[in-house]
Amino acid sequence: MEISVIVCLLVILLAIWIVSVQKKLAIMDENINYSMNQIGVQLSSRFDALLSLIEFTKKYAGYEAQTLTETVNEKRCIIMETSTPEEVMRQEGVINEVLFRTQTVLEEYPGSVAENEYIKYMDAVECYEKMVQTSRLIYNDSVTKLNRELHVFPTSVLAHMLGFKKRDYLVENYQKGRCKG
Repeated sequence: MEISVIVCLLVILLAIWIVSVQKKLAIMDENINYSMNQIGVQLSSRFDALLSLIEFTKKYAGYEAQTLTETVNEKRCIIMETSTPEEVMRQEGVINEVLFRTQTVLEEYPGSVAENEYIKYMDAVECYEKMVQTSRLIYNDSVTKLNRELHVFPTSVLAHMLGFKKRDYLVENYQKGRCKG
């Protein structure tokens, strides 16, 4: 009788432990998804600010502005919670490439960069870049927490059985202005 009680208690404790580990890992995974979604929101806002800057460019260089708008519309995609770090990097590359090309076009018209409208749009583009950087830090921190937990025994065994996998980091893009497609 005592052995059956001990076994029952052990089974109950094991079940409680499994549920608590699963819940903890699920929360960590959800934090990563939420962080990726936030990056998508910030990138979308940055694209919108960039399109406003391109619209401003039409006053000086209509054809170039049209080409830049087409480039954005062709290469822009929505970053969601299920997106990968590679997709984020591609979108950041598109933004940096188009921003560089827009600035190059506007530099040919010296009065353009002194206008308040230009300054306002550039400030918005830079402001959203800072927000993207903050969101990237939060994402990478969330990934670190999950990945660290996945390496701890016996949690690692249970995590593998429950289907939790190591997540990739968002690495810093050192090739600003370059786009891979």
